[in-house]
Amino acid sequence: MKLSICTDVMGDMSFTDMLDKCVDLGVEGIEMTGGGWSKGPHFRADELLADKGLLKQKLAEIKARGLEIAALNCSANPLDPGAMGERHLKEMKETITLAGEIGVETIVTMSGLPEAAPGDTVPNWLVYTKSWPDEMPERDRYQWEDRAFPLWHDLVEFGQKAGIKRYALENFSAMLVWNPETLFRLRNEVGEMVGMNLDPSHLMWMGAEPIASARALGKAIHHCHGKDTRIERGLCDVNGLLELKDVTDVANRSWNYVAVGAGRDLQWWKEFFSVVGMCGYNGWVSLEMEDFTMSTNAGIQSSIDALKATIIR
Repeated sequence: MKLSICTDVMGDMSFTDMLDKCVDLGVEGIEMTGGGWSKGPHFRADELLADKGLLKQKLAEIKARGLEIAALNCSANPLDPGAMGERHLKEMKETITLAGEIGVETIVTMSGLPEAAPGDTVPNWLVYTKSWPDEMPERDRYQWEDRAFPLWHDLVEFGQKAGIKRYALENFSAMLVWNPETLFRLRNEVGEMVGMNLDPSHLMWMGAEPIASARALGKAIHHCHGKDTRIERGLCDVNGLLELKDVTDVANRSWNYVAVGAGRDLQWWKEFFSVVGMCGYNGWVSLEMEDFTMSTNAGIQSSIDALKATIIR
């Protein structure tokens, strides 16, 4: 496995300074974020497709520092029923096209989440039982069969023509694909080009055990994020794990994203990466740092140290 970092966390730095920071951190690759919800300025697909000179310059700067592009990341909701869905799908396709042109094989993205019925105007994450109310089975069928399956059949075909090899869908909440079971529901329909960006932090707060999830996924692991979650003692016992407070309200949340090692200890992380490797994954592990309990620099450095000590080389 090789260590990379999602570049969003350095979005306030210039492209050159960001690359130099990555070298100083000792990572081998960069997961370039841009498009969708990302505000990362460093590698915007629309800009680089329109200016091949700029693209050539940026690729040269990356190569000169001995870095590799681990993946292009466009975290987005292409199934949103409004204007955002149209924009996100356009930016996803631009990212896929750019990846094909520069030889990047992995697109990290999200499955998307549609409305629950024709005519609805907002996405609807259905995470309560299909047994009741009576309309639930049809809402579930509509989201998957009428909305998600056609889109992802088209994206698989589009990606194959562009020359990419895999989609890695992050198991993020409020998406149709948010755990192994939902990943396989999509993968079994559209093919093995679609797999998971295994992010253990989300599974942790959902109550799953990411080590067991890795075993269940097996060869469907297409990418891996190094990101931790801490379940906050006492608060989770009162309010449960469905948390709506702002991510910056760290003192009052039932759980928080934290630097790697500040949630699960390093022994757990060693076992996690050992099992991920046993399942056949030997690709990139990208730090995604979203710890608001400490400074950004402290969180990055602490996480990098923990990942260097635990990933399988």
